[in-house]
Amino acid sequence: MAKSRTYSKYTQAALTLLGEQIKLGRKQRKWTEQNLANRAGISRATLQKIENGEPSTAIGIVFEAAALVGVNLFEPDKHSLTKHIEQTRDKLALLPQRIQIKTKAVDDEF
Repeated sequence: MAKSRTYSKYTQAALTLLGEQIKLGRKQRKWTEQNLANRAGISRATLQKIENGEPSTAIGIVFEAAALVGVNLFEPDKHSLTKHIEQTRDKLALLPQRIQIKTKAVDDEF
């Protein structure tokens, strides 16, 4: 039996918004569900899950569908996205490779 996963209201709303934006982009291009599904290399049923904001859909498939219909996910173009990736990597390089939780030594001598 599959374990049920709960998502925050914010996550659910974001998935709904992204699904609706993908659907809007598809309709503005006058593409059928099957047409976009074929372009994305997925089934029509998977596309319907994406457009309905189903959280179990693989993120790569969702991003590909969004890109195909022109939904900007983070930046308006590839150049800006590449620049943002570089800036984030620069910040990550300044941080420790691993996060270690420092445990406080217990002083049990009375």
